[in-house]
Amino acid sequence: MEITNKANNKANLLFHVGLVMIVGLMFANQAHAGTGGTEFDDIWTTITDWTQGTLGRIIAGSMILVGIVGGIARQSIMAFAMGIGGGVGLYNSPTVVEAIMTATLESAEKIAPAAIQFSNGLGL
Repeated sequence: MEITNKANNKANLLFHVGLVMIVGLMFANQAHAGTGGTEFDDIWTTITDWTQGTLGRIIAGSMILVGIVGGIARQSIMAFAMGIGGGVGLYNSPTVVEAIMTATLESAEKIAPAAIQFSNGLGL
């Protein structure tokens, strides 16, 4: 009895997954990755200005100051290093996000033969 229930549950699950996939494919629109979203440009500019402007410097300085106080209280330089790391990370985070999101493969056609050689070892 238990074996047939498990088999029925698996068949039922596969049926429902297949049904969801078919319905999803029927109603799928053409994807436009990376297009649009310009309505959020003002928000991104504001966040970048905050983190790299006066507010970001105040917060980064506060992180460093709290790290110094924590380092003195714990008698360890590690809290100071964490404050420095947090401040530097806060200031540079918009630059890192921009670099990741706008990355391109400018030399892809030059390295493609070598990448194919490394991937399968046959050079085909």
